[in-house]
Amino acid sequence: MQLNDLPDEILLLILKKLHNCEALYSFHDVNQRFNRVIHDPIFTSRLNFVKWSCHKIVNRFSSNFIDQILPSICKRIQWFNLESSFVRHFLSAYKYPNLSGLGLYNVDEETINFLFTGMNTF
Repeated sequence: MQLNDLPDEILLLILKKLHNCEALYSFHDVNQRFNRVIHDPIFTSRLNFVKWSCHKIVNRFSSNFIDQILPSICKRIQWFNLESSFVRHFLSAYKYPNLSGLGLYNVDEETINFLFTGMNTF
């Protein structure tokens, strides 16, 4: 039996064990069925691009995500966890009508100005 032979319910249980961004990266455009499964709100509503490792933040961002995956899920995203240096990349790329929260890490003054006033300090 192969992964593609499993019922959707079992496949979802397996994919839930992965980090949601990893599931999106790994199974995006594999086939129509996997695209349908990974577009479930379980994987698309709350995206976390940061990870703590030995008391420091490790970025999980890939530019391919913005170009290849984000266009198909941007309307489903309700929350982003981002390292502040990538906020502009994500927020200016698409409109997110359901975005209701933003977790920021390593925030600097320039990012705060961009988010709250729309002004660049440089």
